[in-house]
Amino acid sequence: MSSASVAIVFHSRYGHTARQAAAVKEGIDRAAGATGILLACEDAQTRWDELAAADAIIFGAPTYMAGVSAEFKAFEEATSNAVMAKGFLWKDKIAAGFTNSGAHAGDKLATLVQLALFAAQHGMHWVSLGLPPANNSTMGSAADLNRLGFWLGAGAQSNTDQGPEAAPPESDLATARYLGWRVAEATLQFVRGRTASPAREGAHRSDGRVSVEAES
Repeated sequence: MSSASVAIVFHSRYGHTARQAAAVKEGIDRAAGATGILLACEDAQTRWDELAAADAIIFGAPTYMAGVSAEFKAFEEATSNAVMAKGFLWKDKIAAGFTNSGAHAGDKLATLVQLALFAAQHGMHWVSLGLPPANNSTMGSAADLNRLGFWLGAGAQSNTDQGPEAAPPESDLATARYLGWRVAEATLQFVRGRTASPAREGAHRSDGRVSVEAES
């Protein structure tokens, strides 16, 4: 049976997003055949080979001022030389994202869009959250999965007067676990499909163009 490795690259200044990242890893590890690798973005910049070997990478950052934190942005910019310039090394990997902020909305969508565009620049395949919005009717509850109603990735909210031992709430952590599990399952399907139908040698060049050998 095929296996898959899913890396999680994240930044967390106060510990709340780190707790969300840990929940994502729990979800990955629940998928039979998948293994999660948790990397703070500062450490990830010394482990490029490990990221190159991963089948998927899930990106996570807190939302500060309508975007990712400065530390995560530095990681993004570092990939220009460490990954893109060395041959588009993350092309065709699976990708996804998550974010946390103090406000319920907090412009988290802007961060998820930034993460999705970052993945697209690397030629990666983005996996959405895949959950309907919840807590949006009299039958809903703050304990529901995807209580904040995001589609592009997993969102979490942490009260600004609570530490990471109390926030994000369990429903947001459960949503993060679901994202990890969903990405792991999608990655396993992708890996097994690639094994069953390998690309013809020479079909794809490092610049992303298709050569004549790819003709069917």
